[in-house]
Amino acid sequence: MKDVRLVQLAKTLVNHSIELQETEKVMISGSNIAKPLIKEVIREVYRVGGVPFLDLREEDMMVEIAKKATRDQLEVEKGWYAKKVEDVDAFIHIRAEENDAEMSDIPSEVLQMAGEVMQEVDQVMINQRKWVLINYPTPAAAQKARMSSEKFEDYLLEVCSLDYKKLAEAQKALQELMENTDKVRIVAPDTDLSFSIKDIPKVASHGKRNVPDGEIFTSPVKESVNGTISFNTPCPYRGVTFNNVSLTFKDGKIVDAVADETEKINEIFDLDEGARYIGEFAIGLNPLINKPMGEILFDEKINGSIHFTPGQAYENADNGNRSMVHWDMVLILREEYGGGELYFDDQLVQKNGKFVIDSLKQLNPEEFLKEPVEAV
Repeated sequence: MKDVRLVQLAKTLVNHSIELQETEKVMISGSNIAKPLIKEVIREVYRVGGVPFLDLREEDMMVEIAKKATRDQLEVEKGWYAKKVEDVDAFIHIRAEENDAEMSDIPSEVLQMAGEVMQEVDQVMINQRKWVLINYPTPAAAQKARMSSEKFEDYLLEVCSLDYKKLAEAQKALQELMENTDKVRIVAPDTDLSFSIKDIPKVASHGKRNVPDGEIFTSPVKESVNGTISFNTPCPYRGVTFNNVSLTFKDGKIVDAVADETEKINEIFDLDEGARYIGEFAIGLNPLINKPMGEILFDEKINGSIHFTPGQAYENADNGNRSMVHWDMVLILREEYGGGELYFDDQLVQKNGKFVIDSLKQLNPEEFLKEPVEAV
């Protein structure tokens, strides 16, 4: 029996997220486990007059190839990838996780080499094409979220059907305030961090690149970051999950990094010069996402959280930092996670995850959800 929620989700991805127009070409990528949603997306693309293409990949097979990949092999793959990016107008990436540690068997030197080879084309896809990324509900993802498969499927589809038009309207006041802000300070247990966001664009996200969505992001002035930040959520990166991550900055650079895997985390930060500088600062605003599940597409949207990102900056909120790394790390400031305060130019903006300025209170979950949340 057809799940009408997948039909609606496909409409959201095609019409709201990438705003596909007649005759535009879209590449749909995913694996067989996500076929129910992929089929609905293909049907919706045809319905609006678009042209769908399909890239089916099974992660375990890709890992098997990657284990002994050579640079020449990756250069061939890059050429194919570059041709796809050249030929299509948009991408819909549907991830269907079967094992979040699948990539842990790939040697770090291969991951580094792949990052170097693919970085240029990746940036063209990210910055010059329409795209959206979504997770499909799988038993592995449900297990990571500590939910039954059925409960997780219901949760994912509810969160993904947030009224993004309403969210976009509610975000405007915070975006305007951030546009007029110079200094940001974050204070929380084992955290006291300051930096400038002056003259860096501020981007409100409401279902155009990620589903689920809900954040406003920018980046710090590259050399302005000073202090320490300690993250209270898991920090997954390429198949390895780091816990108890704490970073200390001096003039923008990570000068000390500790975690449960301190040696391994420093190996990542030593991949290139930009990996020790920050490429993104964002505030999580999704009223339906309340706790971490070890999946960054969800965790970075947690209401009452911020995320701080070592590595590559986005071109639409650019501070000039370049890296093969882009690693979102999440700090929840709500009281049940230890609490915290967010200041803009020494003015308290958010306390314990709740906005305290009248013009921003509409972003607090209890206010936003007063009226029913409708599908886009």
